[in-house]
Amino acid sequence: MKRKVFLVILFLMLATFLSGCSGGGIVTPATDEAKIKSVIYEYFLALNDQNWSKAKSYCVYGSDQYYAVCQAEDLVNTAYSFCNQVTVNFVVNIIDVSISGSYSQVHSYVSYLITYCGYYEADEVDSYLDLQKVGNSWKLY
Repeated sequence: MKRKVFLVILFLMLATFLSGCSGGGIVTPATDEAKIKSVIYEYFLALNDQNWSKAKSYCVYGSDQYYAVCQAEDLVNTAYSFCNQVTVNFVVNIIDVSISGSYSQVHSYVSYLITYCGYYEADEVDSYLDLQKVGNSWKLY
């Protein structure tokens, strides 16, 4: 009887151990396309949060996109000098991602709304975002 209980417990421990090793599925590394989409979504999320340094971290230093963040930061800071509340809301819809080596171009539809002091600035644009692979990560440029 003790031997049967021991074998049952041993079997349950082994089954628990082996099921824990599987991690619930096969883990595959993110594809470049998934990484690119993630960078774009995180970039616009940082803009919405007015986290300018984080938004810049998704850009190649000194690139056009980097300076666009600097200009947005200046615009919002100027608005704060007149108002207590400034909201920034970007929405991006990625249409297509094309990758050629260490470069990528992303066709997207971007809309934004910036509000301050009862005023607003809004636009919707069909845009192309350029990215460059730097090391193992993608950055806007």
